[in-house]
Amino acid sequence: MSASARRARFRAILAGPHCVHPASVHDPVSARIAADLGFETAMFAGSIASLAVLGAPDIVALTLTEFAEQARRICRAGAPPLLVDADHGYGNALNAMRTAQELEAAGVAALTIEDTALPRDYGSGKTRLLSLEEGLGKVRAALAGREDPATVIVARTSAITVTGLEDARARARAYAASGADALFLTGIAEPAQLEAIRPELNGLPIILGGVPEAIQDRALLAAHGVRICLQGHQPFMAAMGAIRATLAALREGTPPSKLAGLPPPSLLKAASREEDYARWTQDFLGGA
Repeated sequence: MSASARRARFRAILAGPHCVHPASVHDPVSARIAADLGFETAMFAGSIASLAVLGAPDIVALTLTEFAEQARRICRAGAPPLLVDADHGYGNALNAMRTAQELEAAGVAALTIEDTALPRDYGSGKTRLLSLEEGLGKVRAALAGREDPATVIVARTSAITVTGLEDARARARAYAASGADALFLTGIAEPAQLEAIRPELNGLPIILGGVPEAIQDRALLAAHGVRICLQGHQPFMAAMGAIRATLAALREGTPPSKLAGLPPPSLLKAASREEDYARWTQDFLGGA
């Protein structure tokens, strides 16, 4: 699927009546598994990128180049339409413009730009938001930076938990007016918060970070304008646990043939697209 086709599919999700859960992916294999399972879209989070690329916690130590290159690998492997967490745009508004350009070139369908003050300030242990004016500058710069108008630029804010509902409403109203294609909200804990924010959006679709189980009903969320709702990033955590368990078993003397939890060979063949490579080998290298 071309980048343009993936972006069209992502926009169709935003324009549709339903709420979907994206697959959390981190590399080409996880992307292909998500595609084979029929996920409508996928998410590559900044926190997971930091773990997958650096083995570091989510402290914004990752560079744009590292993030964009991993996103490129994921898209090239055939991921579902990919939404990526571009954090703060890796700098000021001009950096956010460059971020949009690099991620668009990598093939992503959509990217978020958030108004959190990142990386962490010296001497401050508290989460702080940018001024509304600076946050708007980043979103507008990202919009100006894209070359394909189908690339989705998502304004993201955690104002609900940092500065409160009224500021979240003001930011939602401003981001909707900026031309952003969707609003990503983190910290939503109850439908009443969505009810308070939605009128400010003039129909702009909503993407949610993780929400409490009590409101994880997709029909309920869809009725409140939510089109994508993240469930977390359990696949990477599960993979990490499986790697440790397997290595520990081998270290303790378990024979490879006795290891538990290994996938069937058919999964490896499917995820590596073995049949495709066999066909290409025959077509382009010849042989019996």
